[in-house]
Amino acid sequence: DVQLQASGGGLVQAGGSLRLSCAASGFTFNELSIGWFRQTPGKEREGVSCISISDGRTYYADSVKGRFTASSDNAKNTVYLQMNSLKPEDRAVYYCAAIYSNFCGGPYGMDYWGKGTLVTVSS
Repeated sequence: DVQLQASGGGLVQAGGSLRLSCAASGFTFNELSIGWFRQTPGKEREGVSCISISDGRTYYADSVKGRFTASSDNAKNTVYLQMNSLKPEDRAVYYCAAIYSNFCGGPYGMDYWGKGTLVTVSS
């Protein structure tokens, strides 16, 4: 069975940092692209970042560029999202998702999803 397990969410003050982890199991890890998405109540799920495991290329939404960094530890089959300078508007449930491709799809274009982890940013 394939599984994605996101963790690392929590409560942080504005300006603070969190690191999310996404542990992948059952996949051929180096053939994946893994994306981070987030969703708040009443809003569409939005893409935050994507990392292509095979070549390490990363992509970011404009709203998080310069503040968030995606990385992977291929030995651990784990992707990380380092989130710095957090803002109240970053508050959301964060999901990781995977696809066998060099590129991430949008929120409806990923094939495998993990359960979310809640990030709360207090002002």
